[in-house]
Amino acid sequence: MQITLARPDDWHLHLRDGEAMRAVLPYSARRFARAIIMPNLKPPITTVAAAADYRRRILAALPEGVRFEPLMTLYLTDDTPADEIRRAAGSGFVQAVKLYPAGATTHSDAGVTDLAKCDAALAEMERAGMPLLMHGEVSDPAIDLFDRERVFVEQVLQPLLERRPGLRVVFEHLTTKEAAEFVAASDGRVGATITAQHLLFNRNAIFRGGVHPHYYCLPVLKREMHREALLRAATSGCPRFFLGTDSAPHARHAKEAACGCAGCFTAASALEMYAEAFERAGALDQLEAFASFNGADFYRLPRNRGSVTLKKESWTLPAAVPYADGAELVPLRGGEPVAWKLRD
Repeated sequence: MQITLARPDDWHLHLRDGEAMRAVLPYSARRFARAIIMPNLKPPITTVAAAADYRRRILAALPEGVRFEPLMTLYLTDDTPADEIRRAAGSGFVQAVKLYPAGATTHSDAGVTDLAKCDAALAEMERAGMPLLMHGEVSDPAIDLFDRERVFVEQVLQPLLERRPGLRVVFEHLTTKEAAEFVAASDGRVGATITAQHLLFNRNAIFRGGVHPHYYCLPVLKREMHREALLRAATSGCPRFFLGTDSAPHARHAKEAACGCAGCFTAASALEMYAEAFERAGALDQLEAFASFNGADFYRLPRNRGSVTLKKESWTLPAAVPYADGAELVPLRGGEPVAWKLRD
């Protein structure tokens, strides 16, 4: 059995920079035509000029003959001026602005401490129709880790949408039933990405038989009831749900550490894992819209030409692949069989 899809896009991708970027970029470029590139470098990408420089570095790192379009984003801070949003909207290559609540995830130290401080930038985004990409968790340490997405919906997202009725929002990497139901019930200005790991695994994967750090990401994997709700949302045909891998590479020594980094490196088999999840749900016929159409339509970009073909054929994912500075990078499910294979 095999399936052919219009060439898909990844609407949430971490590429890092320098040697690390050169190590991971080919995996995404082989599977996807375009990707929304996260701006949480050190220092973060807070200006159009910095985004242009980063874009040039990505394009220069592509393997010869490979076509891949990086769609750039800006990192929202308490001090982002409206003028920078205007420059982004007119740039032709910056597609969105990313909100990281300060302290919520990897390299979020420069993130937003209070949305009220961003009011001028948000007003300009609303005027320009530029999407706000939201890491949907509160960062209050008093709130349980597994409740932070639900609280974010109640305390941050709902009030923001009421205050800014024209603002377009992408709720990134959904992990809960409550968030999926909120997006499904929202109007067309709210979209959401879902990762392959949150469709395939619940939180038992992190702890079964010991601690498995390569399954640790933020937002963290949740209960089985939440995984099931995400799978229903992704396979429902609702056009506001779309593919976003959140592939986030960290060297083995940074994951397998006393204080391991959050993030799953999925780019090496992301599309194949989505096919596995949709097949399990009996919904392979819904994969093309989720992977290839819904995100492009939400971002008001043309759908891709060309196609990719996946074959139902088992292959073994490498246990580790080369990374920067001589380190190893462990893919999620490294060394394990994958049920679908991308054909060249």
